[in-house]
Amino acid sequence: MKRIILIAALCALFHACRMPVAPPAPYGPVPTTAQLEWQKMEYYMFVHFGPNTFTDMEWGDGREDPQVFRPIALDCRQWAETAVNAGMKGIIITAKHHDGFCLWPSRYSTHTVRESGWREGRGDVLRELSDACRTAGLKFGVYLSPWDRNHPTYGTPDYNEVFTAMLAEVLTGYGAVFEQWFDGANGEGDNGKRQVYDWPLFHRTVYHYQPSAVIFSDVGPGCRWIGNEDGRAGETNWSRLDTTGFEPGKIPVLDTLTIGNIYGQAWIPAETDVSIRPGWFYSPATDDKVKPTDELRAIYYTSVGRNSNLLLNVPPDRNGRIHPHDSTRLMDFRAAIEADFRHNLAAGATITANNIRGDSPRYSAVHLLDADFDTYWATDDTATTATLEITLPAPQTFSRLLLQEYIPLGQRIAAVDVDYWDDTSHTWMSLASATTIGYKRILQFPATTSDKLRIHIRRSLACPTLSTVGVY
Repeated sequence: MKRIILIAALCALFHACRMPVAPPAPYGPVPTTAQLEWQKMEYYMFVHFGPNTFTDMEWGDGREDPQVFRPIALDCRQWAETAVNAGMKGIIITAKHHDGFCLWPSRYSTHTVRESGWREGRGDVLRELSDACRTAGLKFGVYLSPWDRNHPTYGTPDYNEVFTAMLAEVLTGYGAVFEQWFDGANGEGDNGKRQVYDWPLFHRTVYHYQPSAVIFSDVGPGCRWIGNEDGRAGETNWSRLDTTGFEPGKIPVLDTLTIGNIYGQAWIPAETDVSIRPGWFYSPATDDKVKPTDELRAIYYTSVGRNSNLLLNVPPDRNGRIHPHDSTRLMDFRAAIEADFRHNLAAGATITANNIRGDSPRYSAVHLLDADFDTYWATDDTATTATLEITLPAPQTFSRLLLQEYIPLGQRIAAVDVDYWDDTSHTWMSLASATTIGYKRILQFPATTSDKLRIHIRRSLACPTLSTVGVY
């Protein structure tokens, strides 16, 4: 009888050991498939182009003669080629800015490329750019300002239907749209006409025609403004936001947009928009004011390196091409970032964790070094602090640490410390600290030489998960 019981116990233990360990339950709001794919893009181009390009204006008043829009050598293939060579993943264009001028021949406006005489009135910038993006393997996005300083119905209930019809034209005529960019501009200026925007209608229209599009505005719903145009996300940056009582143009304090809400009810990650020039539209006066490579590199670390996508504006010139000063700077910028991350010193390292979920290989710390975002390390549910130790094959000099959470299960980590082993004092020394990680966090610190690093997660809102660790 005892033998039978022992065999039964051993069988139960054998089967228990073979039972798969359940993954962590999602914590809080999580990204949609479209939001996750958007986040993986990381870096893409903004293109401000229109009558303002030819008038040296940032905000046109809608009374411009359409004939001012006459790029003599427009080449959207050159834009796309520049974006690809810069390492960008897509292009978002100002299909309609505040002046109301449409870069496509809209049936709902008389202030368009059709009236400009460009391409003898048969031109369509959106057609040329969407085709160029598709050929180059780039994603295509559009910005339509709801403010319209030209359309006669603006300021009346009828305008919402006009704007919705314009949206439908753009969202059905040019293939897939990865991001629909909105702002809350609304009759600014002395005696400006105000419009009560029907945001639910606008959002329904986008999702009806482009269900996978990520909608940008001050407060989402797909992604949010970072709260400044300096290229700077918060040192703390949650991909969560509370939006009750807010809408584009009616926003929380800017600091809230910069850092998000730790317990926010919606997943609305941040997008950092900044221009390579002082203004958003091209001006000959800024040809010598293109941001230097070091400044762009710093922006990368304060945007992509702080859990935000980077939307870098590169305005075409009056010929309709990206100016050589801008394109040259973009290539230098790409080279600088690639040099920073060319060699992951953690390749071939040994990594250990003081807690592995269910002691299962599926959640082992080795997944942090396999370059696969969809494999990850996780702890038991009861472990909301944890320590990882990385041992390099030999002492190396490094100045950056890259961390990625497995955000399909939510954003969890709220405080982390990094130490290095000092052979002289035979002790762990402090190297860096951070709060949030999110999709990607890059910590910078003075160049340090060691063969060991320790990552200590001091606080996590639920059991932590990490998919990637890189040492550079």
